[in-house]
Amino acid sequence: MVSIQIFGQTLRAVVDESELEIPVLGTTTVKQLIEAHPAQLGGLRLFIQNREALITINKKIGSEDSPVRDGDVVKFSFQSRTSYDGNRDIPT
Repeated sequence: MVSIQIFGQTLRAVVDESELEIPVLGTTTVKQLIEAHPAQLGGLRLFIQNREALITINKKIGSEDSPVRDGDVVKFSFQSRTSYDGNRDIPT
């Protein structure tokens, strides 16, 4: 089982839950996990494509191509496009 945690009211509104348990066999990716469970996780796709969702796997920043295995904890956190993404200088 993979534990899915959803943070932020915006993402929770499209998923309808804050925590889910999803069964997995072997290794998959975050993208494949979402595609395999569209009724539960399909609403996250648009936010990931627009880079409005921060993905972490076991407390490490990941992406939709990151591997996910049984026992992992995957967290999705909403971040607006204007949020600091860690890649550019903070305006002063």
